[in-house]
Amino acid sequence: MPSTALLLIDVQESFRHRPYWHAAPAEAFLARTNALIDGCRARGVPIVRILHSDGPADAANPFAMESGLVRPLDGLADFDPAATFVKRRHSALVGTGLTVWLHQQGIRRVIVAGIRTEQCCETTTRHASDEGWQVDFCAEATLTFDMAHLDGTPLPADAIVARTCAVLKDRFATICSVEQALERA
Repeated sequence: MPSTALLLIDVQESFRHRPYWHAAPAEAFLARTNALIDGCRARGVPIVRILHSDGPADAANPFAMESGLVRPLDGLADFDPAATFVKRRHSALVGTGLTVWLHQQGIRRVIVAGIRTEQCCETTTRHASDEGWQVDFCAEATLTFDMAHLDGTPLPADAIVARTCAVLKDRFATICSVEQALERA
């Protein structure tokens, strides 16, 4: 029984329908995420698909099930998930049954990848660490978007990723490349 699982968080079509979506960073993210998926499949590491749904139950809301966009992001490698969970909170461990599933499977280490780096990926990483799992945070297989500081000055996505890695490193997670995460799996 494998002791590591990949948590693939919110890699879903919903984001392509948000005003902050940019195709170029998404292409690099998909390439690294697909390499991680392929490596996990080759090693028999279970891949857990986690999707996010919230807001009004309306087809115009890209995060509502009614939109048809709460599904894998186009371009993501095809795989048979070991389990699929739909979350309504930032942490994939809140209200989804994922915690029980991980314990039932004997998982001791999780690899975190997905969308958004500083939001659902970071929150799940902190939560998983606090619950006792070893966490490999694979930053190059996460994606986020430019934001603004409180004073309105730009906060570029690469600065957000750097900050997230700095605050997680050695406190909540091991920061890994795709290849490093696969070596540890």
